[in-house]
Amino acid sequence: MLGNFTYSNPTRIHFGKDALDELPAELEKYGDRVLLVYGGGSIKKTGLYDKIVNILADCGKQVSEVAGVMPNPTVQKLYEGCKVAKNNDVDFILAVGGGSVCDYAKAVSVSANCDEDPWEKYFIKFDEPTCKIIPVGCVLTMVGTGSEMNGGSVITNHDSKLKIGHVFGEEVYPKFSILNPELTYTLPEYQMKAGFYDIMSHILEQYFSGSDDNTSDYIMEGLLNSLIHSSRIAVKDPTDYEARSNIMWVATMALNTLVAKGKSTDWEVHMIGQAVGAYTDATHGMTLSAVSMAYYRYIMPYGLDKFKRYAINVWNVDTDGKSDEEIADEGLSAMENWMKEIGLVMNLKELGVTEEMLEGIADSTLIMEGGYKVLNHKEIVDILKASM
Repeated sequence: MLGNFTYSNPTRIHFGKDALDELPAELEKYGDRVLLVYGGGSIKKTGLYDKIVNILADCGKQVSEVAGVMPNPTVQKLYEGCKVAKNNDVDFILAVGGGSVCDYAKAVSVSANCDEDPWEKYFIKFDEPTCKIIPVGCVLTMVGTGSEMNGGSVITNHDSKLKIGHVFGEEVYPKFSILNPELTYTLPEYQMKAGFYDIMSHILEQYFSGSDDNTSDYIMEGLLNSLIHSSRIAVKDPTDYEARSNIMWVATMALNTLVAKGKSTDWEVHMIGQAVGAYTDATHGMTLSAVSMAYYRYIMPYGLDKFKRYAINVWNVDTDGKSDEEIADEGLSAMENWMKEIGLVMNLKELGVTEEMLEGIADSTLIMEGGYKVLNHKEIVDILKASM
């Protein structure tokens, strides 16, 4: 049964090869003091940085910067950004980069004017912001996280070995996001593939939960089919515009909260993957791919009907003469073959995880209750062992 819900998403999307042309008009809506946030410097090599800075100058903006936002933004980096934002009394934050940069910008937006420790308030207590929020806009250079059209922000605390996400309300959503698929072409192949699986995982976290006869499930099956088809093209030709543009839009649709409506949603793969990331600093999408097969094979008996549907509607498994269990298992095997085909990490050892880390990773894993099986500590350890 489709449950009650309210849906709203205030983020304006500018999509396509000329999307950056819309930036000046968007900037006019906000104050003159802009904080430019970006990552490790690739936007300077590609010339995107110069284009952005020139646009900001033409718009009469006073610009301060926070560079070097890492793939798993740390709480120490968050504190740095808060200091820069506060010292420059910024009116607007422009994030140029991938999902981690967008996540980071949103964390700064709710933390710069916060009188409390933002790590404790937002990522331990999961409180909502009560201070002035600095508006954010995004220019996306990597796809996967969906951060360009949601309120999610994930921050890592290496001291406590925790990597935690807070999903803020729509007041924290980016006011606009600029999505030009061509800006993703220079992304290293490893990061591109990791992004593909992050998209897949976002969809599956929502798909493997709740009722089978749900409009959201039909939408997600279409998104999955589009992703699988386009990813096979993109790994062979990373500059295929049609494939990369379809993947970019699937990534946004996968986590702009639309397909979650009417669903309980799972998110346990993400909790395990984030705990792995807190210990290893490994690429997020690859932490998910490394643990997914063990997790889904473990919970399959508890959601057998949906796994059977997944096998048929997404992987075109022939059902003739097969039991439900055989059909569902064949679907997971088809998924595993696709993962290997596009070059994903399939075990935790490749990410530097050792047997000695497993108990600690399990301790750092948040237990979710929206999927087909609520895990306990021992089950998480068992899944981690099976992922080695």
